[in-house]
Amino acid sequence: MKFYKYQGTGNDFVIIDNRNNSFPKNNTALVAKLCDRRFGIGADGLILLEDDIETDFRMVYYNSDGNQSSMCGNGGRCIVAFAQKIGIITDKATFIATDGKHFATIKNNVVSLQMKDVDDVKIEKDYVFLNTGSPHHVVLVEELEKYDVKNQGAKIRYGDLYGKEGSNINFVTQTGQNSFALRTYERGVEDETLSCGTGATAVAIAMHALKKTNSEEVALKVMGGDLKVSFCKRDNYENVFLTGEADYVFEGDI
Repeated sequence: MKFYKYQGTGNDFVIIDNRNNSFPKNNTALVAKLCDRRFGIGADGLILLEDDIETDFRMVYYNSDGNQSSMCGNGGRCIVAFAQKIGIITDKATFIATDGKHFATIKNNVVSLQMKDVDDVKIEKDYVFLNTGSPHHVVLVEELEKYDVKNQGAKIRYGDLYGKEGSNINFVTQTGQNSFALRTYERGVEDETLSCGTGATAVAIAMHALKKTNSEEVALKVMGGDLKVSFCKRDNYENVFLTGEADYVFEGDI
């Protein structure tokens, strides 16, 4: 099986061209093994690129536990870079994912990916909850560098708040007028990842909703680098774009 390894701000993925439909998509154990950092290739998730009638391609995303999952923003950016590498697209793409149709542009390895509109931002006393293609719990904390993301994230993810499905958990601190740093506990990975694209998108919108920033373009520092999220606030959050580098790492056969 030929595979390609990509990463977007440290969020890494095994990508497989499945336009011939040869990949055993129901083999959860195989996906988990391919993502395993000791017994496989190693990745936060696995992505299949498939043919689609209406768009350039279809994105099928699996978490590293082997289960198909909700939208992955950094994965979406990486599959656009992969599609350019194998000649399916040039500098623009439309593709279908689990949360619907996406549009993206790519230039010099920087991918700007349109995310879904967000019309429901739930502001609670201690946190904000919203869905940016995946569910996200956002909470402001102090001393983010020292924060116990894995244990505190797991506590909320498996707590009574979200039931069996759980949620991704983001811990945030403000670093400037329109800039924030965040660390994310990702469900399905069940650990902190170096970056989460839907999480960065959720944090930018949540901070705007909380009036921590008035800007419709927000800079985000994640453990693996820098991302930018832009949007238009009307009745809801529209024209949401996640922008950052998506890089080819290596390819091989397993």
